[in-house]
Amino acid sequence: MRVLTALSGPVDAIERAAALREAGAAGVFTFEGPHDVFAPLTLASTVGGLDLMTNVAIAFPRNPIHLAHQAIDHQLLSGGRFVLGLGTQIRTQIEKRFGAEFDRPVDRMVELIAALRAIFSTWSTGERLNFRGEFYTHRLMTPNFSPGANPYGPPPIYVGALGPRLTRAAAEHADGLLVMPFGSTKFLREHTMAAVRAGLAAAGRSEFAVVPEIIVSPGEDHDGTRRLLAFYGSTPAYRPVLEAHGWGDLQPELHALSKQGRWQEMGALIDDDVLSTIAAVGSPAEIAAHIRERADGIADTVCIYSGGALSVQQQAEIIDAL
Repeated sequence: MRVLTALSGPVDAIERAAALREAGAAGVFTFEGPHDVFAPLTLASTVGGLDLMTNVAIAFPRNPIHLAHQAIDHQLLSGGRFVLGLGTQIRTQIEKRFGAEFDRPVDRMVELIAALRAIFSTWSTGERLNFRGEFYTHRLMTPNFSPGANPYGPPPIYVGALGPRLTRAAAEHADGLLVMPFGSTKFLREHTMAAVRAGLAAAGRSEFAVVPEIIVSPGEDHDGTRRLLAFYGSTPAYRPVLEAHGWGDLQPELHALSKQGRWQEMGALIDDDVLSTIAAVGSPAEIAAHIRERADGIADTVCIYSGGALSVQQQAEIIDAL
């Protein structure tokens, strides 16, 4: 089992990436949070020997040309160990925070993947760039703007998804699926993988990476993890996960509290059953057992992160247990 773990910011990225490599991590990933999603990976690439992945870079506010340059540069810096993980986010965030368009996100993501591949192909072959889509159009690539063929080839493109349409589209068009951290063994096996199989069948292929991201909560104090799960659970997009376990009514209750800004109270609604179903909690051995149960037969790579500060030593113990 290969484990990738979170790199949260650029300030100590080099030192932390080196420590995580020594702890046994196969790689590091970043998410689109309070810091840029690419900068920590640029720094971590100097450590060497680590897979690098955006998990995820929010796709729609970015132009495919920008994304392609960032992806191909990190593929070069990492020696061919970079994965471009893309996500849609939700309408409110895209339209109100980024000021970008969100309509028809599944179709938009599928076309974005095609645009990226067209750009990569032009850089690799020198052939004319002539991508004409509904959302993106790229018809010019003069030699002085082309990085040329990458010795490691273009990086794989993974998509973060939860809903059945985007999950199926990822399996049909992308190279891999990044499974959202707010999930469970039941939801992954009964819902996510059903959509993956449908997408692969439609594309007529079988090679596809599935990478679950799993929230871990070592020790006995899980208050931070409860608040993190409450934050996720307040979002309507995550209600299907709760409904799979008969907890669908919890989502609007959490949502109502979030609208009132009562963030501290929300964590109290995450009882032990919800906690231990969605997050891997307890000793390193118990956490490893949860991860194995969820990923067995589906994935040989997982991403782990925590709602609170997760020390390098704690991560090393979990990796050793796996």
